[in-house]
Amino acid sequence: MAIKIALPKGRLLNKTAFLLQKAGWGLDGYHEKVRFYRLKSQKFPDVSAKIFHERDIPIQVAIGNYDLGICGLDWVEELLVKYSSSALVKVKNLGYGQSSLFMFTMKSVSQAAMDELMRRSQWDSVLAELKAKPGIVRIASEYPNLAESFALKNRLRRFSIFPVWGGAEVYPPENAELALIRSQTEEVLNTYGMAAVGKKVLDFNAFLIANQRSWESKHLAQMVSSVCDNSDRLPADEGSGNEAVGTKEKSGRYPEIADGMVHLALPDGHQQAPMLNLLNKAGIKVDDYPSTVGNRRPTISLAGVVVKVIRPQDMPLQVANGNFDLAITGRDWLLEHLYQFPSSPAKELLDLKLGKVKIVSVVSQTLPATDVSGLRQLIAGWSEPFRVASEYINIADKYARDNHLGHYRVIPTWGATEAFLPEDADLLIENTQTGQTIARHNLKIVDSLFESTACLIGNTRMKYGSAKGQRVKSIIEMLRAAVEDI
Repeated sequence: MAIKIALPKGRLLNKTAFLLQKAGWGLDGYHEKVRFYRLKSQKFPDVSAKIFHERDIPIQVAIGNYDLGICGLDWVEELLVKYSSSALVKVKNLGYGQSSLFMFTMKSVSQAAMDELMRRSQWDSVLAELKAKPGIVRIASEYPNLAESFALKNRLRRFSIFPVWGGAEVYPPENAELALIRSQTEEVLNTYGMAAVGKKVLDFNAFLIANQRSWESKHLAQMVSSVCDNSDRLPADEGSGNEAVGTKEKSGRYPEIADGMVHLALPDGHQQAPMLNLLNKAGIKVDDYPSTVGNRRPTISLAGVVVKVIRPQDMPLQVANGNFDLAITGRDWLLEHLYQFPSSPAKELLDLKLGKVKIVSVVSQTLPATDVSGLRQLIAGWSEPFRVASEYINIADKYARDNHLGHYRVIPTWGATEAFLPEDADLLIENTQTGQTIARHNLKIVDSLFESTACLIGNTRMKYGSAKGQRVKSIIEMLRAAVEDI
């Protein structure tokens, strides 16, 4: 009887690979430089494994696509707190990947006050203040279900959850009152003239989980015991790779936020280096970007401007909500936002001509279709829903509707999307630069949707006659001149 395992990429990969090696599974392709997402076990002939983003694993196991999975308990609880009847069995705490979820807020205080806050817990008084707050308490997190559960348990009268792709720690205090983040220590954000006041919500490690029906009907005992027996012999965590944010060195105080200041969002991730080059060419100096110590609040040489580093995926909504005046994101993420909110005030101001990718539709090489017309004819007689997997859920939904792909279902993913074809999805909406990664995973492109580059976005409600508007206009022109000089 075939057994399917979902394994994590990212922060848990090395320790999980070491554990499975000790267990003798013979998954030689599972390592830090893994190139393929499908693996076969040399010890268990009927066992196959696939590599996913950690957040996708509890969902894939719960719906029965996989019999066993390894991921952090945080993502298991994020699923179960909303879908408590999910068919998941928590089999074994594997003892590595130790971390915690903290709900925290930040206050701009003097150094003496910050030291005092670090010496004693202030959470009860903070919570009392939030309960008495007349407006809405905003909570930013990658864990929206757990954040909502926390707000309900603590009886916050009015609250709003901001789901973000990452970097939630940078939102308080200007853009949210609270943030629920993963971190190993409570004090990692006590820097840059700010003080973190937090409450631990959950301690967690990596967990072995199982689909309940598989647990009851399949012969999993030998595999499970090999993992459980060897998990108790693993060396202790050294701490690297488990922090959501790194411990930072103290620098100067983050500037006080005054009326009329321009709020600029810069992207994290692989676009930071080319973005810094463009900013330098425009005569804009940004200190500590990219940051070697995880600083998401760099300083900028422009007077009246403050900067935060956030995920490009989150920028359009944050600009639309008025939390940022300008942001540098990808056109793909702007369109993803606009397809969901057609009347949004977020708009493209300037094409920065960096980070060009194509958004494409992708199928397995084994599927006998070479274009979307052939795909439509192929699936016309299918009785099951056509499955479209993507990080771009709104773009994927629009594409399936516009191309009349019949009865379809969009599967949200969080990365490693190539792993879903062909077993767990029929079509991907994905970005690519060269198509080499797609071809390496035995996939093929059947359609190109559009090209995406980095772009400067802003809010249509900006009043350019104001002092802030003039600063915004100046930044646009500085970047325009740099782009034209490329």
